[in-house]
Amino acid sequence: MRRITAIPATTAFRSAGPSIEQRKRRVAAYARVSTDLAEQLSSYEAQIRYYSEYIKSRPEWEFVKVYTDEGISGTSINRRDGFQEMMSDALSGKIDLILTKSVSRFARNTVDSLTCVRELKTNGVEIYFEKENIWTFDSKGELLITIMSSLAQEESRSISENVKWGIRKRFQEGKPRFPYGSLGYIKDADGNPEIVEEEAETIRYIFTEFLKGNSVASIAHSLTAKGILTAYGRKEWSIPSVKSILTAERYTGSVTMQKTFTEDFISKKHIINEGQLPMYHIDDNHPAIISPEIFAAAQDEILRRKSERIIRESADILASRIVCGICGSFYGNKTWHSNDKYRRQMRQCNGRYRIKGDVNRKNHAPNLTDSQIRNAAVIGFNKVIAEREKIIRRLSDSVSSDKEINNLLDKKNKLHGIMNEMAEKADSILSWNSRRDADSNPGYAEVKASFEAAESELRDVESRIMKLRAQRASCRLVLNALEQHAKPLESFSEELWISLVDRMVVYSKEDIRLILKDGSEVHCSAQ
Repeated sequence: MRRITAIPATTAFRSAGPSIEQRKRRVAAYARVSTDLAEQLSSYEAQIRYYSEYIKSRPEWEFVKVYTDEGISGTSINRRDGFQEMMSDALSGKIDLILTKSVSRFARNTVDSLTCVRELKTNGVEIYFEKENIWTFDSKGELLITIMSSLAQEESRSISENVKWGIRKRFQEGKPRFPYGSLGYIKDADGNPEIVEEEAETIRYIFTEFLKGNSVASIAHSLTAKGILTAYGRKEWSIPSVKSILTAERYTGSVTMQKTFTEDFISKKHIINEGQLPMYHIDDNHPAIISPEIFAAAQDEILRRKSERIIRESADILASRIVCGICGSFYGNKTWHSNDKYRRQMRQCNGRYRIKGDVNRKNHAPNLTDSQIRNAAVIGFNKVIAEREKIIRRLSDSVSSDKEINNLLDKKNKLHGIMNEMAEKADSILSWNSRRDADSNPGYAEVKASFEAAESELRDVESRIMKLRAQRASCRLVLNALEQHAKPLESFSEELWISLVDRMVVYSKEDIRLILKDGSEVHCSAQ
């Protein structure tokens, strides 16, 4: 018969005094507020003061630090520098205990919360959540944290949905959120955008110089040299800061709402709206700094430089402006005889030596010196100046007529109406049928086809509007340049080259053509 004998645990007899000196527990605290509002900042300061005094008042504790994050959401730990520093110090053995106000202050993401708690627990670091009275070394601690973190996460989701609903409701009512931190506008006494004229001049300068043909880099350098401050008060302008102004539709007085949206309340990743959600456009929402034509011309120029892979980032004003009329390649600046006394600079077709062989080299326009190019341009400029009055009348009529654009805008509104009507009909059909039944429903198929046809036509109309506005802006540039130059030129003019010429196309030394910004063509030759 089996017999079980218990072996009692061995207990050592302890003396009255401690065998070793007890080390104080190293204690830190974590405080966070999610906004910069005054009432939250008051809470933030109160938390720091409370935990600092509380920890220092306990003789058995050693104060380490109060780690903080100000104006940061708790749905992710990635952007919380104070939290990351606390975790690093705790895992490196500098902290034994962390105090925090509540589970929601620590993290509003269940996964983040549990991951950090477990990692700290494994490394011998305990957390105390004051509001919920939870100690993570307690056997029930992790279960309670899971429950409380889930509730905090759900609360964040609910808040996020309510905020998004409010924002989208404002969009539907035509009430945009205006970015007052940007250059050019301030909020007036009634809460509406008001132009800051000094900053508006900077905006106009950027668009004008870009449409003249200057590079984004050279514009940024020029603004820095002039001592003009950016929207954030910085002295140095960057390429992205100039590009952001060139693509900002708000400077035309219009605004398109919901061009981006937040993917989810935890990652807060911004997604470009490509039709997932409706967008809302408002014309004449606020005072315009530049005309829609100038803006359209800038967008057209951005696309043209991108499609033609033009990089105008040097001080060379002839770069990326001269094209081989035979193969279509740009001319490049080459140095001949770079190491001897016959050294000279030449412009030649970049496609000439891409393929080896004499036959290929003959299928390109001839090499030209800068002097030949400038002389040809002077001949072209003087031909334009000779026809100056006639060209000014033609361009004035072109830029003053709004009939074609207005007709397209009316058509755009009608197409929007058709699309809205078809969308409502589709919703009505879907409310009575399952998706599968609706797809096979002849009525639904017809409505869907009408919507897609209107949508396709709308894209075409919008593209034509942008092109017309871009053409009008180009005509204005040529018109402005001609109004300031009435006498024939004796030498090359950089101002006219930048203002008038879109590109120079070379077929031969006797057949060189200037393509002006309004699309017209002038014949000249190299002398």
